[in-house]
Amino acid sequence: MKRYKITTFDYDTTPNILSMEIKSEWEDNVKKSWEKTKTDVKESYKQVYGENNIDLKISNAIAIGASPVCVIAFHNKFLKQIRHSFIVGSYYPSLTGACALGERILNHLLINLKNSYKESKHYKKIYNKQSLDDWDKMIEILKDWNVLLDNTIKPLEELKKIRHTLAIHFNPSTDTQDRQYALNAIKNIQEFISTQFASFSLAPWFIENTKGEFFIKKEWENNPFVQKIYLPNCALVGPRHKIINQEGQLIITDNQYKNVEISDEEFIKLRDEFKTNGSV
Repeated sequence: MKRYKITTFDYDTTPNILSMEIKSEWEDNVKKSWEKTKTDVKESYKQVYGENNIDLKISNAIAIGASPVCVIAFHNKFLKQIRHSFIVGSYYPSLTGACALGERILNHLLINLKNSYKESKHYKKIYNKQSLDDWDKMIEILKDWNVLLDNTIKPLEELKKIRHTLAIHFNPSTDTQDRQYALNAIKNIQEFISTQFASFSLAPWFIENTKGEFFIKKEWENNPFVQKIYLPNCALVGPRHKIINQEGQLIITDNQYKNVEISDEEFIKLRDEFKTNGSV
């Protein structure tokens, strides 16, 4: 009866607020509200990053955009560090960091998932490996295991190229174009993360037409990638659950259900009926 629902995720949309254009035709109270919000965000940036060169720091934050809305895994902490480095103007560390994070994520996926693919032709080649540095081989294996989504390959290939030709291996142009190269690397690692680890997307493991809530399809619950990455970010809930704010903490309350299996479509129908009746 129950399904896994995404309940924990990570994101930072403050760059979108900083870049928002306040339109002259908006009502005065709306303009004042957004002006205050933008001022508050700028002040928070001063506190975090310091007032020195604050305009450049804000410009850098706008350039890299919002961080991906994604589940909590092994990349979140390091992506934050990479973004912070770029914002304060440490472009080369953010360039090399973005490339290294791509390689680190691929290794994490291989190491964490390989025991689920012991029958794979690749297993005997990697079962005793602590890490790999061949991006082509790692991408090939993860594609064969149907772990990587199709639209993650392009940003991974771009990131690999940046790593090999601009970041790690010597290229004199990096001396003067470090900001642009770093920006390109960050854009690609964020595109990869926002797709492969998305908490809100059209990924095949999400039930469709859920109207702002995100549940894992029943058929995907035993998928190794979903089990390792997604289920730790989920709560197992029935269609009549509620999420309430109790002294600043979100609490899930639920009902008792019959021990029966229902389809994903039936689950969403029951969920919609419960929400329509004004119970959520």
